[in-house]
Formats: sequence, structure tokens, C-alpha cells
Amino acid sequence: MDVIGQVYDRLLGGSVIVLAVLIILSIIRSVRGPGIADRIIAVNMIGTMIIMIIAILSVYLDENYLVDVCLIYAMLSFLGVVVLCKVYTGVYLQRKNRKADLGAIEDNVNRQGVDTADASDTYEKEEGI
Repeated sequence: MDVIGQVYDRLLGGSVIVLAVLIILSIIRSVRGPGIADRIIAVNMIGTMIIMIIAILSVYLDENYLVDVCLIYAMLSFLGVVVLCKVYTGVYLQRKNRKADLGAIEDNVNRQGVDTADASDTYEKEEGI
């Protein structure tokens, strides 16, 4: 029975080490990610892996209160990702509306025969961009 306990301890310790390495890689991805969506996914992955580490530690240390901590952290992680997605959606819609307004100005200016670069500068000055 002692051999099984040692194997079990090594398995849990190894899984915590693997998750720690994956968290470091996810942090790098969240900093260097090519897009905002990639960064949000990386933050979500970090939260999920931390939840898994807390759950593994609750089994390894035989402490039941860590499961409650794990559940609370899961709820906070979920809410954080929802807030980040809302912010990302708002920024995306704002950029889309700005491009549509700029495109409408350029179309209108092209009909009048004015240089589009001057119209873009005028729009940016008016909008404070």
C-alpha cells in the first residue's frame, strides 16, 4: 500500500509541475498574443489551470476547504472573462463604427473631388482621435 501512495504523490506532484509550466507558457501567450481574443483565451486558460492546481492540492493535502476556494475562484475567473469579453466587444463595435464613419466621409469626399487624406485628418481632428 505504501508503494501506491508514493506513486500517487508523484503523479499529483508531476501534474502540478506540468500545470505550472503551462501557466508560464499561457502568461507568455497572453502578453505576446497577436490579437485581443487570443489574450482573453490565454487568461481564461490560466484561470482554469489555477483551478486545477487548487483541486489537485486539495486532494494531495487532504484539505476539503480548498475545494470551496476552488469553486469561488472558478466563479471569479468566469466573471473576469465575461467582463473582458464585454470590453472587447465594446472596443470592436467602436472601431467598426469609426471605420464606417470614416468610410462614409471618404465616399462623400470622393464624389466632391477632394483628397481623402485631408478628409481623414479633418475627421480625426473633429472626433479628437
